[in-house]
Order: sequence, then structure tokens, then C-alpha cells
Amino acid sequence: MEFRNVTVFGGSGFIGRHLVKRLAQAGVRLRIAVRDPEAASFLKPMGDVGQVVPFAANIRNEASVRRAVDGADAVVNFVGVLFERGRQRFGALHHRGAGLIAAAAREAGAQRLLHVSAIGAAADSPGLYGRSKWAGEQAVEDAFPAATIIRPSVVFGPEDSFFNRFAQLALLSPALPLIGGGGTKFQPVYVGDVGDAMLRMLEDPATAGRRYELGGPRVYTFTELMQLVLRVTGRRRLLLPVPFGVARFQAAVLQLLPAPPLTVDQVNMLTKDNVVADGALGFEALGIAPTTAEAVLPTYLYRFRRGGKRPETLLV
Repeated sequence: MEFRNVTVFGGSGFIGRHLVKRLAQAGVRLRIAVRDPEAASFLKPMGDVGQVVPFAANIRNEASVRRAVDGADAVVNFVGVLFERGRQRFGALHHRGAGLIAAAAREAGAQRLLHVSAIGAAADSPGLYGRSKWAGEQAVEDAFPAATIIRPSVVFGPEDSFFNRFAQLALLSPALPLIGGGGTKFQPVYVGDVGDAMLRMLEDPATAGRRYELGGPRVYTFTELMQLVLRVTGRRRLLLPVPFGVARFQAAVLQLLPAPPLTVDQVNMLTKDNVVADGALGFEALGIAPTTAEAVLPTYLYRFRRGGKRPETLLV
């Protein structure tokens, strides 16, 4: 690894911690820019004493962002939210915050910037989430033209908020909802593969200024993903089609909860497929063979099986 000092915004998150671990193993000194450094202290044992340092920063605050990137050879931005709450708004984080990080990284003399966006980011996205991600990409590229943009599909792994959520729902409900009829397509990608890909990007200067879309080896419909959850957890549940209009009505109520399981904006995003675009750069360009969901899900969804015991053989 040619970089000695790397600042990672949102490094304590679901995806970020996987890159932090890989960078620490490569001997990089890491500054983990987060709102709550104490909550990120679990990252410290990933490196030697003093190698991984949580650092207080808020991407809505320019001065704190500049302090976080001071002296960094490379900067990585994982910051993002799936729903809006209080001051945590899509525009503030995905757009303006992303642009601020990019500008500060350039002014600090950072050689590389990796920015995590999402498949579905587009100016005409049906959801504010997708539109804000697109605006963020534009702001990043304007401020730091050599930035590498990473667009993952739905990311899965032990702490994911997708498969775990539906496996938990299958414990409590006699039915799983098929929003919009269950035909929306996804290309789930393993979080460890995303970490490997981003490490490869930092190692290879030829990836600068490029956009990568990361999806797993198989495309599934929403219905097929729910069937997969049920097979892995050994549950039998009704799969209930829910029209988009009904789902929006339900989401309008659910999004009032502190941690909503569904929002209207998420329903809108489900009206478009979430798969790698034809011709997009991806894992193949990085020399990485992505892992199947079938190989990984049983390693952590087993706890949702009756008795919570790990199956002796994979069921999928």
C-alpha cells in the first residue's frame, strides 16, 4: 500500500469497518472520522496501538471535515443514511457533505478519494435517496475529478439491514410482503467483496477517475430473495403481493417510527431495478470473483431458525 495516512468518513459503519480492517492489516495509519468517536472505539483492535484512531467530525461542519483530512494521503467517504431524521437529511449528507469532503480532500493534497454512492443514483431517480446520491456524485467529481465512485447494489453480510430485517419479520409475521408484486430485481453483493474491491482500487492508480458498479454474481427478483430467506431460515410463510400504492400508504405510517422499517421514498426506489448497468466497470475489471448470497447467508441467518442452531449442511 503506497499510502501511509488514510481518513475514512463513516468507517465504523456496516461497509466501512470491512475496509478499515483491510487497511489496518496493510499497515496504513487510519483516522476514522465519525460523529461519535467513542462508539467507533471497537475499531482500534483492528490495528496496532495508535494505528486506528477514531476522530470527531461532522460532515455538516466544514472546519471538522478539514481537520479530519489534514495530512491524509487518501480519503474514503462511506457516509450515508437510508431514511431522513432530524438534521440527517439526504441533501445534507449525500450531496453537500460529499462535496465538502471532496473539496477538503483536494485542498489537503490527498492523492486519492473513494466515494461510496449506490446503484440507482440518477438525476431522474424515483426516490429522493437516488437523486441525492446522484447530486453527491456530481459534487464529488466537480471538486475532485480523480475521485473513484463506487456504486454497490444491496450489500449483505452479518450486520446487514436487508436480509436480517426480513428474517426477523418471518419470525413475527405469517406473511412476507412482496412490494409491487415482487418483480423488482436486485444483485446483492457481499460486504467482504466490497471491502476487497475498494482496497484494490486504492492499490491501483488506474482506478482513479472511474465509476464502478458492484453487484453479486446473480440477479434475483424481490420474490426470489424472500424465498431465499425462508429457505435459509427453514420457515414457511405466505408471500403476499402488496401493490405500490398500498405500500406507500403503509410506509407513510411506518416512517413516523424512530427507526422505520419502510419509508415512502424506499417504496419509490423499489419501482426501479437495482442491478449493475450493461457495460459498467465492476468486479471483473478488478480481478475479483464475487461471492454468492447462497454461500454466505446460512453463516449468519441460522440464528433465525427454530432453536437458533447452525445447520450442519447448507440448505440452498
